[in-house]
Amino acid sequence: MSLPDWARAHGAPLFSAVIRSEAGEFDVTEELGFEFNSDGEHDYLFVEKTNANTEWVSRQLAQHADVPARDVGYAGLKDRHAVTRQWFSVPRWHSPDWSRLEHEGVRVLDLQRHSRKLRRGAHMGNRFRIVLRGALPHRDELNERLAVIAASGVPNYFGEQRFGRGGGNVALADDWARGKKLPRHKRSFAISAARSYLFNQFLDARVRAGNWNRLLEGDVANLDGSGSVFTASALDDDLVRRCEQMDLHPAGPLYGDGSSVSGVSAAHESWLAALTNARVKPANRSLRLRVADLEWAAAEDSLVLDFALGRGAFATSVLREIANVSNAI
Repeated sequence: MSLPDWARAHGAPLFSAVIRSEAGEFDVTEELGFEFNSDGEHDYLFVEKTNANTEWVSRQLAQHADVPARDVGYAGLKDRHAVTRQWFSVPRWHSPDWSRLEHEGVRVLDLQRHSRKLRRGAHMGNRFRIVLRGALPHRDELNERLAVIAASGVPNYFGEQRFGRGGGNVALADDWARGKKLPRHKRSFAISAARSYLFNQFLDARVRAGNWNRLLEGDVANLDGSGSVFTASALDDDLVRRCEQMDLHPAGPLYGDGSSVSGVSAAHESWLAALTNARVKPANRSLRLRVADLEWAAAEDSLVLDFALGRGAFATSVLREIANVSNAI
């Protein structure tokens, strides 16, 4: 199924672009944000992978170390059709020799020790270098758009990857909400897709109303770069100033058990009922995404972007505010 074309904050796309013309043109480096204690039962490997997905690499590491795959840790899933660098933790029960690891497209760049397994979402964020290929607009127009994004951020939509190829995970969410029994991993995909889709719909309405980047009275506020939230029951000059400076952001609901039906269309109330029945814990997510350290270099037929995003953010949410993007692969 096709996904909605959720509202953009900074105007129509300036041009049409192709990404991933080759793996090296979509480059991602994970930033953990904590120090290793150089001791403990876990090897931490900083792995560069090319055209390989995270779960496959995780299984190869488990096999090499002779440990169960479930005991290998990683902070997040990284794109397959890309060059990515990320950390994995592997129990060193059998003292594996990582110099003997040989798999095409996989290189160990660094090896550390730590006392705890690496958990999902434990990283600070990711740095991106992405090449967009296409006929660029006038340089002044492009520079103006990119400067606005650097200063103001973009709507923090979940990217299309969350919804599966062709929106297949959204169809899965429909099946699950109607009571169809699903294998555990598909049930997880269905729940994630349902919550992400509902969040995007909520954010879309705020973008269309022009207040996606402003605190409204009663909003949940999210402190920039953290999961800390509080309710802005009354607005004052300090809160308004901090929001303008992107020290904090308005947040929207990740629906679950006990969430209000407000903002959920009638067509998706069955999803909310299913999330309630499954006792999914509600949460919040920032409506605004800070695009840190944004730099760019433009040629006649290509635009190179370098920027950093916090964990859980999607680079495609940045790209869609610049261009209509399609994948070469």
